[in-house]
Amino acid sequence: MKIVIIDYGAGNIQSIIFAIKRLGYEAVLSHDAEEIRNADKVIFPGVGEASSAMAKLKATGLDKVIPTLKQPVLGICLGMQLMCHSSEEGNTEGLGIFDLDVVKFSNKVKVPQIGWNQISDLKSELFKNIPEKAYIYLVHSFYAPIGSETIAKSEYDVEYSAALQKENFYGVQFHPEKSSDVGSEILKNFLNIT
Repeated sequence: MKIVIIDYGAGNIQSIIFAIKRLGYEAVLSHDAEEIRNADKVIFPGVGEASSAMAKLKATGLDKVIPTLKQPVLGICLGMQLMCHSSEEGNTEGLGIFDLDVVKFSNKVKVPQIGWNQISDLKSELFKNIPEKAYIYLVHSFYAPIGSETIAKSEYDVEYSAALQKENFYGVQFHPEKSSDVGSEILKNFLNIT
């Protein structure tokens, strides 16, 4: 199985590579459009700020490549947010895969939300063998609201989308590579999607 992690200079790449290695697979880091298109599975990571990350995608033309991919694609954290229509962070236009606009948590809570939180209302093969209210690890100040593409929810200030799915595109707000056994199982489920 060929697993490609999209390399656009915005990601906690090493921890994802190690998490995949622990599952018995090798992942390739690439910004080459052909290599990405020919992968069996694509992981779209992201840590950092939305507008600068989007600028990097546009500079390499990957903003045009990602929405056309036909194989399973997993967006992680900022990667998921960039797959949405837009983000309040830097008033950024996203890739428009998910029909949601990413917004900032209110001033009533401390941002970023850092640490462990529960996920519920799990609705996808991504969460096979994952119990309701399982704990996952998050670091974020912005969130995707609940919508028709929501496949898992979490709560901090408000209820929000912990995961999204549209066709072959999956997104998780949390970091599966840092979410212990639960995260490992979610990554394994993603790699098993046909």
